Amino acid sequence: MRVCVCTVVHHPEDARILHRQIRALLDAGHEVTYIAPFRACNATPWRQLSPVDVPRATGRRRLRALRAAHRALTEHAAYADVILLHDPELLVSLPREVRRRTVVWDVHEDTAAALSAKGWLPGPARPVLRPAIHRLERRSERRHRLLLAEEGYRSRFREEHPVVPNTTHVPDLPPRPPDGLRAVYVGQLSRARGALDMIEMARRLAAEGVLVELIGAADADVRDALRDARHAGIVRWYGFVPNDRALRIAEGAMAGLALLHDEPNYRHSMPTKVVEYMARGVPVITTPNPAAVGIVEPAGCGLVVPFGDPQAAAKAVLRLRDDPHHRTELGKRGYEAARARFHWPVHAARFVAQLEAWANHCADPVREPEPVSER
Repeated sequence: MRVCVCTVVHHPEDARILHRQIRALLDAGHEVTYIAPFRACNATPWRQLSPVDVPRATGRRRLRALRAAHRALTEHAAYADVILLHDPELLVSLPREVRRRTVVWDVHEDTAAALSAKGWLPGPARPVLRPAIHRLERRSERRHRLLLAEEGYRSRFREEHPVVPNTTHVPDLPPRPPDGLRAVYVGQLSRARGALDMIEMARRLAAEGVLVELIGAADADVRDALRDARHAGIVRWYGFVPNDRALRIAEGAMAGLALLHDEPNYRHSMPTKVVEYMARGVPVITTPNPAAVGIVEPAGCGLVVPFGDPQAAAKAVLRLRDDPHHRTELGKRGYEAARARFHWPVHAARFVAQLEAWANHCADPVREPEPVSER
């Protein structure tokens, strides 16, 4: 099977796109053409891929990247059995040559709900864009195949669609016990994801000899604050690090931070970073988003702190520092729960099988009778 994967919004080394889905396709012996902003992100394509470089869509600068992506999709559609798109923007005005193929939209964000967290988008534009996004979703459902990253996304669509959860690779052997030295965050840094809260939290922890490590690229409106905190020695900010390396850095920390704000897009989305911390035996400190609490509390693998309360988050970290037995138990429980419920290879096989099934049918979007998901 020949699969053409395309994104202009995400980093080419995005964990779900590259390290999970593309890796699964390559391991299954399929050919992958990957259209992504390699040069813009200073990323080196894997040698097993056929890479196609396009500009990156950032903030309000999107038109050039979308045009380049559509040209690349047109060029490569003729020999692709499946075209896998990761950005809803790419669905707008797809070239005719592309629409004739089996197009799959990987839905891993509630696009309409996420508008409130996009600082670059003018406030008055958000109410206008929401109905337009809903129309795009309905049209895409009629014309193409859909994969959903969350069970909670089902209510946005009229028909049943396969769910491929955004889980992670869980090591075969238990990780080393958490130390009493570091608290870590892995992922994109933004206001809505608690970047400024973590800086404020780190001020108190620095006085207590606890290091806060932030691993991820940052939105433009928080970069100056992060640079200032790094220069002051309050945090260690790595910038973007590929997911596999980022998780190796996180392993052994006494706390994994998930201080998301109470945003509509986060209320029904499983925070992948929570599962990634669990997989590495790192106790979780999370705000009370329902999806996060629904994982952490039953597993008994972390602490829940209020929204927008850096002092409470700092106290939770210090509580783990001062109780080695407790943090070791939390890390152990998290690893065991992740291994049992969130091991990506289980879902990888189903993801590949679903694309293979769609590739063996015509591009007419007739729904499969048994969607791939775990209820």
